[in-house]
Amino acid sequence: MAQHQSAIRIYPAQGKQTISKHIYGQFAEHLGSCIYGGLWVGKNSDIPNTDGYRTDVLNALKQLQIPNLRWPGGCFADEYHWMDGIGPQQNRPKMVNNNWGGTVEDNSFGTHEFLNLCELLGCEPYVSANVGSGSVEEMAKWVEYITSEGDSPMANLRRKNGRDKAWKVKFWGVGNESWGCGGSMRPEYYSDLYRRYATYCRNYDGNQLFKIASGASDYDYNWTETLMKQVGGRMDGLSLHYYTVTGWDGSKGSATGFDTDDFYWTMGKCLEIEEVMRKHISIMDKYDPQKKVALMVDEWGTWWDEEPGTTRGHLFQQNTLRDAMVAALTLNVFHKYTDRVKMTNIAQIVNVLQSMILTKGKQMVLTPTYYVFEMYRVHQESTFLPMDLMCEKMPVRDNREVPLLSATASRDKSGKIHISIANIDAAQSHQVIVDLQNTPLKAVSGRILSASSITACNTFEQPDNVQLKDFNGAKIQNGALNVVIPAASIITLEVK
Repeated sequence: MAQHQSAIRIYPAQGKQTISKHIYGQFAEHLGSCIYGGLWVGKNSDIPNTDGYRTDVLNALKQLQIPNLRWPGGCFADEYHWMDGIGPQQNRPKMVNNNWGGTVEDNSFGTHEFLNLCELLGCEPYVSANVGSGSVEEMAKWVEYITSEGDSPMANLRRKNGRDKAWKVKFWGVGNESWGCGGSMRPEYYSDLYRRYATYCRNYDGNQLFKIASGASDYDYNWTETLMKQVGGRMDGLSLHYYTVTGWDGSKGSATGFDTDDFYWTMGKCLEIEEVMRKHISIMDKYDPQKKVALMVDEWGTWWDEEPGTTRGHLFQQNTLRDAMVAALTLNVFHKYTDRVKMTNIAQIVNVLQSMILTKGKQMVLTPTYYVFEMYRVHQESTFLPMDLMCEKMPVRDNREVPLLSATASRDKSGKIHISIANIDAAQSHQVIVDLQNTPLKAVSGRILSASSITACNTFEQPDNVQLKDFNGAKIQNGALNVVIPAASIITLEVK
């Protein structure tokens, strides 16, 4: 077969916006084995651990340079009462996780365990507070417990529980999916509730809160309109949730058993996030032209059927090259809207939905999505470089049209340019001429994520089916880059 010919024109001189590192945020919910068995095993476990945290998972996550971690949910957040998760672990009451499989939890992973984990990872905590079944007082006391240095009841309770110095916690979610599992509210009601809750969340001792309102699910533009109109500048951020999912009723499809038609449909559905974001952003621009309120896509990713033989309600799914493509394409979209999009959080970090890591007992595997986040680290806090991309498109089902290439580029603080390109063509390689507008090119190197098939995944038996390798398919030619990118692969180039 003949190669497809494509072209990318990058405009380094036009780069102005910074790609916030927080676009690479993670999400850990009390769901399935994300927390218990994934991140936390306890100090007495025979699984190697660091103060109760899995050492292998800890080290793998440090490698990603995670900027922030959202916790404790998700739907779980609006049933979580934080006082049950503090004090001596043996004295903490158990609870039933009603949202996710009716699992009984012992609350051994609570506020201190989460915030200590964030310190170990060097990331910022993002706490989602309980609005659905909680109270204003409960959230206000939680903020005080965590962030106050004063001689106050909550600060003294924290000291009694072993932490003298307050934590710095900037990001606070005022409820989660308040239109659904977080309370089945109307936007008008939630707007008033948000204003009430936010009023009583205080700034203590130099800790400045960044308050995030519970925003819309994908296509609910009325929710965004109502909140911008009725809450406006009282919120610092407004969330948005968008999943690449076939639908919410019946089977969502297998994470590994799919054909090329399913693959291309997934790419189309994933790319639709751009149109959805544009519509929400246009509403926000109408009420907030100075872009003071950030859009926080704090849940995104693929959602397939649970793996056969796993616990129902725990959302354990495998992760293939298809999921890696979704990650790359979605991050490429986020980079284009950094003037409004300040944080995103893929769902979720371990063992749930489109995770970075899978664990089983003492075993751990890194997923294809993990490797995309590792490749894309170079874009964190770099300057976004606008580009024109010219490539072929193909029609896919549900009346979508999908470009066969997706790309992004940035310049880091040392002046190096990083270019990431995903070839979603499952059958053919693409020759891409990358024009950097008279930028002197001295050397190019790269890495590639690919596999023998689009359904390839890393298993506990074969953990290296999909892995990063050096890429030698780019060369400097006539002042431009000549790149041959194989079928169904993702590359990141470093240009000096």
